[in-house]
Order: sequence, then C-alpha cells, then structure tokens
Amino acid sequence: MNYRHAFHAGNFADVVKHVVLTRILAYLGRKDAAYRVIDTHAGAGLYDLAGDEARRTGEWEGGIGAVLRARFTPAVRELLAPWLEAVRAVNEAAPDDSVLAGQLRRYPGSPRLAQVLARPQDRMLFCETQPGVRAALEEAVGRDPRAKVLATDGWQALNAYLPPKERRGVVLVDPPFEEPGEFHRLAHGLAEALRRWSGGIYLLWYPIKDVRAVDGFRREIERAGIPKTLNIQFDLRTVRQADTMTGCGLIVVNPPFTLAEELRTLLGALAPVLATDGAGRARVGWLTPER
Repeated sequence: MNYRHAFHAGNFADVVKHVVLTRILAYLGRKDAAYRVIDTHAGAGLYDLAGDEARRTGEWEGGIGAVLRARFTPAVRELLAPWLEAVRAVNEAAPDDSVLAGQLRRYPGSPRLAQVLARPQDRMLFCETQPGVRAALEEAVGRDPRAKVLATDGWQALNAYLPPKERRGVVLVDPPFEEPGEFHRLAHGLAEALRRWSGGIYLLWYPIKDVRAVDGFRREIERAGIPKTLNIQFDLRTVRQADTMTGCGLIVVNPPFTLAEELRTLLGALAPVLATDGAGRARVGWLTPER
C-alpha cells in the first residue's frame, strides 16, 4: 500500500489513531513524572488541508470535518477534548467547535499532537528518513528544546533509543506500508523493542485492506505471548471491498488501565459519524490479557 500522508491527513484513520494516542498521553500526564514519546515514522508533523494534495482527495472532510460537525454526549466530548485541543492549537481558532469547523485549515500529525500536549518536563523523539518530509517536520516542531527530529530509520530507533531515561512513555509505530512484509516487520520490531523496554506503552497502527495479512499479523502477536495486548479494529463500512482500505486497527501493548473502556465509549460514538454507509463499527478486545 502506498500511503502518502499529505493526501490523507485528517481522514478517518488519522482520527482513530490520534484519539487513541491522545488518550494515552492524557493518562501519562496525570503524574508529575516526565514521560517520553518516540515516533518511529513521524511524517511532516503538520498538514495543509487547503493544499493541493488534501484538496484532491477531500478525505479530511469525512474525518476531522465530520467529527467537528457531529453532536456528542458530554462524556464523549470530554474524551475527545485533548485531541480537539491540539487541533485548535495549530489552527489558532476560538475554542468553539462551530468556529473551528469554519476555520479549519491545518491538521496536526502525531508529532504536533504530542508537542501540544507535552509538559515542560516531557521529551519527544521523532524519526523521519525522507529529507523533504523531515525538513517540513523540523519546521513544524520549531525550536522546541523538548523535541528532537532525527534522520534515523524508525526500525533502528527501536534498538537505539530504548529504554528511555524517563522510563515512562509511549512508542508510536506507524509505518507507511509501502514495502512487502511490513506486517511481519511490525510484529518482529515490537518483540525486539519489548526485550529492551518491557514496561513501555507501544501503539502500533495498521491498515485493514488485505484481511488475510491482518489476521496473520494478529496471530503472530498472539503467538509471541506478549501480555496486556489490546486490539482495536475500526471498520468504515459493513462490507469490505477488495484492494481498498476499508478500516484500520491499532495494537496497544501495556495500555493504561482506563483505555479499553474509554475507547469502547469513544470509538462507538465515532463509528456512525465516520462510516461511509452509516454502519461503521468499532471493536476493542484483548489479544492477550495481563498474566
């Protein structure tokens, strides 16, 4: 799958991935102790929704745009708040959602989300190998002493930068799935990273396109016997289409104890909003429970 993110920024997959990430960051921020964010495939950090790529697909209108137009219960809005706070911050908009919906021009990638929500004591490490994308990321992050942008390959970063000195934090692994064997590489990279830092939170994103590959990936994770592994699956429609990304998933290792129930509430509310046929669904369940 070739996934040039500028065409897809702010779409349903970004919404799902980023609300999960921001719930994890909100949990980590409850304690005063510093945490570390490691983003192995960081991307550009900030995306222009009025740019040529985003306008050619218009996918953000069915993602972040649809969420901003929707009405949610107070409980759901509270869970969405950290993510929406970051979206507001990069758009320099008023806090009212109706105003934001009319002024939305930029969408934050995971580095900018982490940066907006990080506190003075927290640290971030963003890996990006493509020079043009890395330059955009450096501009988006700015001269923030809490953040480092590296040209290191994300898979190598799992070996080189674990464990972090903070001993708390989250590792986001979100590869572009442009190479064959990426699912196996994702499972293998996770197993290797856990040998170095067993107590970290790991967040792995994957597309749902080749269902057999997805099933094989999940079985590989299960066979590894990694405890406390949560699987999140989000389907845009009830019927899958061959050779089309009709959903996405996330594997979370060592999730915060609050996360599973939060996501059942949150993604259950987002499913009909993001669905292309009004019948989207979200499933949150344990691949392997705590030992």
